[in-house]
Amino acid sequence: MRLWSREIWRLVWLSAVGATLGAFLGVPGLGLAVGLGGCLGYHLYQLRALHRWLIRSPHDEPPAAPGIWGELFDRLYRYQKSQRLTQNRLRATLARIQESSEAMRDSVVMLDRHGDLEWWNSAAAKMLGLKIKHDRGQHITNFLRDPRFVRYFNSRDYSEPLTLTSPIDERRILQYQITLYGDDERLVMARDITRLHRLEQMRRDFVANVSHELRTPLTVISGYLETYGDLAEQLPPRLGRGIEQMQAQTTRMQNLVNDLLLLSRLEIDQGGEDHQPIDVAALLKGVREDALALSKGRQTLEIDIASDAKLIGSEQELRSAISNLAFNAVRYTPPDSHITLRWQMEGDGGCIDVEDDGEGIDPVHLPRLTERFYRVDKGRSTATGGTGLGLAIVKHVLLRHDATLSIDSHPGEGALFRCVFPKERLAC
Repeated sequence: MRLWSREIWRLVWLSAVGATLGAFLGVPGLGLAVGLGGCLGYHLYQLRALHRWLIRSPHDEPPAAPGIWGELFDRLYRYQKSQRLTQNRLRATLARIQESSEAMRDSVVMLDRHGDLEWWNSAAAKMLGLKIKHDRGQHITNFLRDPRFVRYFNSRDYSEPLTLTSPIDERRILQYQITLYGDDERLVMARDITRLHRLEQMRRDFVANVSHELRTPLTVISGYLETYGDLAEQLPPRLGRGIEQMQAQTTRMQNLVNDLLLLSRLEIDQGGEDHQPIDVAALLKGVREDALALSKGRQTLEIDIASDAKLIGSEQELRSAISNLAFNAVRYTPPDSHITLRWQMEGDGGCIDVEDDGEGIDPVHLPRLTERFYRVDKGRSTATGGTGLGLAIVKHVLLRHDATLSIDSHPGEGALFRCVFPKERLAC
């Protein structure tokens, strides 16, 4: 305020001096104009000095000036100095980020809001074949043209990674993960999981081969035990009980081997050859009959059909998946429980529900229920004859049908297992 007061007094003083001299000469208006012109000339001179300083040497000391112009020069100089320090810190931070990204073995690709390439590290150049001189500014789908990546990129749902072969080396397996940040920009990271993929493939082959080799000896053992079981009345009581227990454990091992073989086939075989429109009502009716046979009247099972739409898929695989859910409901709910098999619309798609009013499941277990051999209650699962693979089979069957499994359960409130299918899987 003091500087502004000085400038105002200066203007008043120059105007008064000009008017006084003009009055002395008999032209007060001209004198006033001369005074105001002098004031304007002074400010134009300082403005020219400011312009020259900003254009020619903004990093040097500002020109000296009295009053408000000196304050303005000093403030601009301090502001520019602060901005330079901030820019230097940002450049240093960016350089460190780029250096750390260069040290990573994983590919890092930065995209703008349109999906065009902005920057990438050397690992991305090796894995994806990107070249700085030619590829900057190109759209990412010009290089990753696999339809699965294009769908993944456009879906904007990046909660799960995508596994594909490298665009420049089919022997290399890459796992892509996209992250949204900033102004709708994207960060694409790609990991080389070739070794993990091979180990996983070896595990699958091992499980499949061992399970297949176990089928023959188990069949032979089961056959002999069945023969001895027919002669149980002629055997000592202790030996008869032993044969009965061996039969039960052999049956359990056969069920485990069958589930392992089915799970291996679901993981290895792409499927799709037997997909056709399925009458869901008839499917659920068959599942209900099998579940009633397992229940032996202990639970009540009913079917609720809220849509006449058909489901496109493999009837055998879907029957296996829904049967696993229904059988689990029968095994793990107390007598007099109520179990419902339901087919209804869910948004643009459809869903098959298996709901019960049993004891429920603690939510802490829900994220791991579809893992192989994961059991909420190991003792109870073994007693009911479960293999620990049922929900893993359900998960893989649904993945082969572009569907998802959601589980909603709380202790004492029953459980709801919902298989959600997209609209593309529905047929009128």
